[in-house]
Amino acid sequence: MEGDDLKPMDADQLREHAHRMVDFIADYYKNIEQFPVLSQVQPGYLRELLPDSAPSRPESLQDVLDDVQTKILPGVTHWQSPDYFAYFPSNSSVAGFLGEMLSAGINMVGFSWITSPAATELEMIVLDWLAKALNLPDEFLSTGEGGGVIQGTASEAVLVVLLAARDKVLRSVGKDAIGKLVAYCSDQTHSSIQKACKIGGIHPENCRVLKTESSTEYALSAESLSEAISQDIASGLIPFFLCATVGTTSSTAVDPLPALGKISNSNGLWFHVDAAYAGSACICPEFRHFIDGVELANSFNMNAHKWFLTNFDCSALWVKERSALVQSLSTNPEYLKNKASQGNTVVDYKDWQIPLGRRFRSLKLWMVFRLYGLENLQTYIRSHIELANKFEQLVKLDPRFEVVAPRNFSLVCFRLLSTQKDLEYSNRLNRELLDAVNSTGKLFISHTVLSEMYVLRLAVGAPLTEERHVVSAWETLQENASAALLRSNELNSSSI
Repeated sequence: MEGDDLKPMDADQLREHAHRMVDFIADYYKNIEQFPVLSQVQPGYLRELLPDSAPSRPESLQDVLDDVQTKILPGVTHWQSPDYFAYFPSNSSVAGFLGEMLSAGINMVGFSWITSPAATELEMIVLDWLAKALNLPDEFLSTGEGGGVIQGTASEAVLVVLLAARDKVLRSVGKDAIGKLVAYCSDQTHSSIQKACKIGGIHPENCRVLKTESSTEYALSAESLSEAISQDIASGLIPFFLCATVGTTSSTAVDPLPALGKISNSNGLWFHVDAAYAGSACICPEFRHFIDGVELANSFNMNAHKWFLTNFDCSALWVKERSALVQSLSTNPEYLKNKASQGNTVVDYKDWQIPLGRRFRSLKLWMVFRLYGLENLQTYIRSHIELANKFEQLVKLDPRFEVVAPRNFSLVCFRLLSTQKDLEYSNRLNRELLDAVNSTGKLFISHTVLSEMYVLRLAVGAPLTEERHVVSAWETLQENASAALLRSNELNSSSI
């Protein structure tokens, strides 16, 4: 290497370049409202802008940042924009960013306690903190037989507990019975449960997706679960797993945990609660009742990276029986053996997850707790729920729209009403409204389908969102709704 070439690692070069990168990122956040929220590029755009092979000689950081500004950012959908209302939020924060930076700087691979004791022990401590903030049962704390672990996503969390549940039941009924195992969820449960069943060798036809109705606010009814279990037992099958949800993806429906938990426990099912999105709200005492019944669960999951100011990825999973995970996922090759692990005096998180390697993710959650504190985190959650309430009231004031599902947290499900009673026509009208609104670049919302209705979703949760952004989003929706209705009426008139 020659002259001022960038070394693999050099403290002085790191300080200089990192300062410039932080300035670049800070400017990005300062100017984030100037970008279209939803990227407006076409598929394959980037291949036209970048070389088809890597450079043979070093380029300057400034050249790279220039390309980020002119070539990469146009192809970014800006999840941290205050006008981002699609899907669910994916929070970034100063504290989360600093924790991520520190994790990248230390850059350890903490698959077992010995590889970095602080990484394992801090993870245990901060997940106990979070469990206590959620008022989870003591059985989920690391001081007992259970404990918490940070997974990458809720999809990984449901997979590892399904594997633990599968192996636990097969140890008693025999491994050849895997074809008889049945898992249960609702048609509102995240699709990750179906992928987990595929990976876990559960026959697709044995993944029971139970239908929900508007009459139960799209929550899974205890009666339908009980009936399905009874039918499967009568058919010689073995019910083994239930995934309930607090805050479904489509409409933030809340499954009745106490009733479902009793049914699961009486039939020997592993009862998993997915609160990936809504779990964050339950640190507020007034929303804690949504997870009443969690004491009956075998496992509980929430994504701190959604709505808890912790940068992606950080999905918290708690289990009451850590040995079930370890028995299912543990490997012990000679090259990983060490005195602490062999003595069973420590936790090795490699045995609680799918991959071997893992990052120091607990640092960012620790920083979020310490730099914000629980009171400020509660205020943050409440502010978004109040903004969603504000948007819901605006929708209700316009007779052209209707709210389709109850608003439990910070998601509003709504749709534009059609002058015609034809469902297909109404769905097309709302699809056109969604496309029109998102193509403006002023905001980004997403959709779902409930009771065959195409429904628009607006989820408040970006850290920079203020009331003015919610009001502006509504005004954009109203303007485009007026245009969509006018086009619709003109088409109807011309066809008469």
